[in-house]
Amino acid sequence: MDPSDSILNSHNGSAYNSVITYRCRFDEEFKYILLPVSYSLVFVFGFLLNATALWLFLKMRPWNPSTIFMFHLALSDFLYVLSLPTLVYYYANHGNWPFGVAACKIVRFLFYVNLYCSILFLTCISVYRYVGICHPLKALTLVKPCHSYLACAAVWGVVIVCMVPNLFFVTTSRRDNITLCHDTTNKKLFKDYVDYSSVVMVFLFGVPFLVIVVCYCLMARALCRPRVGVSSSQQGVNFYQKTLKLIIMVLVVFAVCFVPFHVTRTLYYTARVLKVNCETLNMINFTYKITRPLVCINSCIDPILYFLAGDHYRSRLISALPGRREATNSQTPEQPQIQANDPHSLSLVYKKRGEKLKSKHPSIHPSIHPSIHHPSIHPSIHPSIHPSIHPSIHPPIHPSIHHN
Repeated sequence: MDPSDSILNSHNGSAYNSVITYRCRFDEEFKYILLPVSYSLVFVFGFLLNATALWLFLKMRPWNPSTIFMFHLALSDFLYVLSLPTLVYYYANHGNWPFGVAACKIVRFLFYVNLYCSILFLTCISVYRYVGICHPLKALTLVKPCHSYLACAAVWGVVIVCMVPNLFFVTTSRRDNITLCHDTTNKKLFKDYVDYSSVVMVFLFGVPFLVIVVCYCLMARALCRPRVGVSSSQQGVNFYQKTLKLIIMVLVVFAVCFVPFHVTRTLYYTARVLKVNCETLNMINFTYKITRPLVCINSCIDPILYFLAGDHYRSRLISALPGRREATNSQTPEQPQIQANDPHSLSLVYKKRGEKLKSKHPSIHPSIHPSIHHPSIHPSIHPSIHPSIHPSIHPPIHPSIHHN
């Protein structure tokens, strides 16, 4: 937020509050330290983390639906952090914008595009996880990479169209021999801007947030419910724990980055429209300003989600570390590389493992041995693999165990 957004008809540094004329001037020296420092840190870490994420994603082709959403989320974050150096200079220069009106519009535009693209891509990832875990059979036919590409194109299209009015509202102005880059708009159009931003907030924040909460509540219930026929091995437990951690992480991102910003911004806009007294507005304005860096932090937190959500991303990142590649190759020289999206390679591995175990222990039926009935290929975890398609992965349950 800029000084022009928190100063309403200020005159010669005085502060007035009356029914007829509403005038307040705030002491905002704190933000000329808070915002440059926070934006600088976000730029450094966000640039490195998202550039690394994009590089790893490009090396992970072919992509599954979840990876497609994560790539576009990383792309959105990367484009945003590229605009931060201009804001660092702006606030370090005590709110003097030297880059022109067009650059001001673009920077503010990128902020909101990143904000709502992040929310919608996180929603897509959440819905994809929900379908895979709670409706694995439907995921076989309903969730394909082409559908994910269409969803990403829709997200970019909807957000850009919704943010185009920002290019009209955002502008610059002169005050006390400095140029201000407004985050909202001028005073004449402020009420129209509040109406516009309120509608955008409901549809691009309120509805997706509600969808995410519902999906994760249903996912948590499904993961905590005992599953018949699913092995309770350590790998199965690790999967459930990882998924629950992902649920918690996404909810934390919303609770820390998105919810405080939208709540305080709504309070601030409402206070300005209702023309509350300057002391109250100053408190709301201070609270609103300190939530702006929190929104930017999501650009650094999202790569943590990639690490928790994707096994291939994690393995690629670990193998890219210095000294890890040679150690990995020396420990597993003959182990074949298996793609999680290739059900044929998985079925071949588990079929060979079952034949080897059966030759050593003929009395042990493969359907009850945990090394064959592997939890990592349960339909709720790998929706693309179903027992009806690959019976070698899930051998039929022995008649002596299964009774209908």
